[in-house]
Amino acid sequence: QVRLVESGGGLVQAGGSLRLSCAASGRTWNSYSLAWFRQAPGREREFVAAIEWSAGHTKYGDSVKGRFTISRDNAKNTLYLQMNGLKPDDTAVYYCAARYGVSSYSGNLYGYWGQGTQVTVSS
Repeated sequence: QVRLVESGGGLVQAGGSLRLSCAASGRTWNSYSLAWFRQAPGREREFVAAIEWSAGHTKYGDSVKGRFTISRDNAKNTLYLQMNGLKPDDTAVYYCAARYGVSSYSGNLYGYWGQGTQVTVSS
């Protein structure tokens, strides 16, 4: 059974930092691109960041570029999202996702999803 489990969310003050993790089990993910998406109440799902299987290329959404950093540890089948300079607008449920091959901005193309971890940023 393939599963993705996010962790590391919580309540932080504006300007603070969090590091999210996504642990994969059931198989190795070396040939899969990985991504983070987020969704706030009443808003559509938003692309946050993606990383190719080789970790040689990354993509970021405009709203987080310069503040967030995506990385992966293939030996541990774990994906990370380092979030710095958090803002109240970053409040959302954050999901990790995986797909075979190249990454995509479209969540519809990802076949594996975690259940999400809540990030709340207060003023």
